[in-house]
Amino acid sequence: MQNESMYHMLTKMIEGDQQAFHTLYDATYRDVYRTVSFLVDHPQDREDIMNEIYMQMWTSLPNYDPNRPFHFWLHGLVIRQVQRFRVKSWRRFRIFERIRVFSREEHHWDQPMTTDGTDPEISKAMHKLTDKQRTVIILRFYHDYTLEEIATLLAIPLGTVKSRYHAGLQSFRKHLGNLPLERMDKNNAY
Repeated sequence: MQNESMYHMLTKMIEGDQQAFHTLYDATYRDVYRTVSFLVDHPQDREDIMNEIYMQMWTSLPNYDPNRPFHFWLHGLVIRQVQRFRVKSWRRFRIFERIRVFSREEHHWDQPMTTDGTDPEISKAMHKLTDKQRTVIILRFYHDYTLEEIATLLAIPLGTVKSRYHAGLQSFRKHLGNLPLERMDKNNAY
């Protein structure tokens, strides 16, 4: 979707046009879902987060600054919703652990799911990264943000982003062998 038509849709959405929302949803859904898929393992959790992202987009669109790129703003919503999900998951996990200890029952966790539409080798290596490293790697390689932009998007210091980026790349090389950068660029083409 071209920038002019994107801003036209955003203006209509701010005025309450639901059809404009559906059009914008169709134009952005795949990109957002791909990002969420890399950050969250369980498919049902992804769907819940996707719903929250688009609800948040609908309600906070009047706060959007049209002088900033829309996708940058949208990816900020994605990152914040994934972080909220993780906080909620951690709370649920702690409650679950307390109940488990109390009742002394054994539970079996779901196996991590592979991400659709990507090289399984890359997807497997991606899930071996920490959540923080994975977030930086996805924003850098799948959305082409600079390290400075990622620092702004995550509201963390640039040095922290660089540290997570380099640690993530080292982990990739460890799990994928000495993967040359050209191969990673090729695998990032989607």
